[in-house]
Amino acid sequence: MLDLERREVMRNNDKIALTYTEFEILQLLAQNPGRVFSKEQIYDMVWQEPYSGDYNIVMSHISHIREKIEDDPSHPVYIQTVWGVGYKFNEKMCE
Repeated sequence: MLDLERREVMRNNDKIALTYTEFEILQLLAQNPGRVFSKEQIYDMVWQEPYSGDYNIVMSHISHIREKIEDDPSHPVYIQTVWGVGYKFNEKMCE
């Protein structure tokens, strides 16, 4: 459960500690279930600045979020990779 007003993430009645940036990425994806965002789009929207380097920072944050919210981060259910494109929040998790 994502509480936008309190900026909290709860899972099985446990509060999950996310950094500011991790929360922003999760919020972006969860508010747009099924929509695929490229690493570049995620960076531009979350960091709100142009970036001319390596987008591995986005991949690193996605990995940290998965470690915190997924039962099995190596087989993610919530944040899914769309190979060659980017990431999306699983729309089936919002039903």
